Amino acid sequence: MKVRDIMTSDVSYVTVNADITQVADIMKSLDVGIVPVCDENKNPIGVITDRDIVLRSISDNNPNQHVGNIMSRDIISVNSDTDAHEAAALMAQNQIRRLPVIENNKIVGILSLGDLANVNIHVNEAGETLSSISKPGSGMK
Repeated sequence: MKVRDIMTSDVSYVTVNADITQVADIMKSLDVGIVPVCDENKNPIGVITDRDIVLRSISDNNPNQHVGNIMSRDIISVNSDTDAHEAAALMAQNQIRRLPVIENNKIVGILSLGDLANVNIHVNEAGETLSSISKPGSGMK
């Protein structure tokens, strides 16, 4: 099974100039924990997670920052042709729960552990991936 078969394809994104409140509103309304950060041409340049907001903004007592100040710039991603098993292994290796899906340098989707778990053949793999991500002392992400 390919990533395209199970990814979430209706993805909202923000630009570096968006404020934290705007991102939080998107996360709340879509019930997601990650929002891609793209330039005006929809080219991904980073991601912002609920964790980024808490650790890099609120805990620093500076909640009025722009996304560009607190986003994660090192994007680990896959394309839609990537095998779902390979994507799960990449998530475990990098201890991440969500992967942006990029085609022709444009964001086309997000693959999450939840997406893997919703497909019966990947339930065990999602559990194993989560177990690898959540190992004590490995820094939960």
